[in-house]
Amino acid sequence: MNKLELFIDGACKGNPGPGGVGVVIRQDGKIIKEISRYIGDTTNNIAEYTALIFGLQESLILRAESVKINTDSQLMYRQLIKTYKVKHPNIIGLYNQAIQLAGGFKEFSINHINRELNTEADKLATLAIKNHNIRRADFHKMQDR
Repeated sequence: MNKLELFIDGACKGNPGPGGVGVVIRQDGKIIKEISRYIGDTTNNIAEYTALIFGLQESLILRAESVKINTDSQLMYRQLIKTYKVKHPNIIGLYNQAIQLAGGFKEFSINHINRELNTEADKLATLAIKNHNIRRADFHKMQDR
């Protein structure tokens, strides 16, 4: 069985503010894919769900049959295990999309981990925001010439 383990994180500079996602996909302990993507102005919770969705989509592309998600977002974790209800209208659609994607696997699990265990995904999410800001600054410099 093709098993993958994902470490996911969403970051936001300000809440709301510029957001990014980071996903580290491992197979047998080895990193096989990393995702670092800027997602525009958003909230931290939307960034967390977007990271989950990116990770699940990529896992389906990689033909995984089993995925284990690791997240430091306690809110998202508790919503996905149905301890908390999803009430915010901006999150409901993302939650439903994540549940639908999770149904594409024979096995799906999600674990809440400490931030210290999620540094790789956090760095990727933060890097997405930083790289976007650098590109934007370069664009403005070119316009000023």
